[in-house]
Amino acid sequence: MTDINQVEILLVEDNPNDEELTLRALRKNNIANKVIVVRDGAEALDFIFASGIYASRRVESRPKVILLDLKLPKVDGLEVLKRIKADERTSMTPVVVLTAS
Repeated sequence: MTDINQVEILLVEDNPNDEELTLRALRKNNIANKVIVVRDGAEALDFIFASGIYASRRVESRPKVILLDLKLPKVDGLEVLKRIKADERTSMTPVVVLTAS
């Protein structure tokens, strides 16, 4: 299991098939960075801002890049993106937006 304080790529994806496709593409292109997957917008925000179930995570250990699905349960991807970009601690974090639409 990946240490949640050493994550380089945060994949925010609720569809298991799209998750597997993304992880396979990373492996195929020899991207061996540490990846953690969260499955909804609320969990993504908890992870990024070290709250909720991730309250024990070091908030300063942010992912180097976020792969963000737009269509997510609980909190949609656009809201997650707005919150990331509105916070000075995370506003410079690169976010790649993904969607199957």
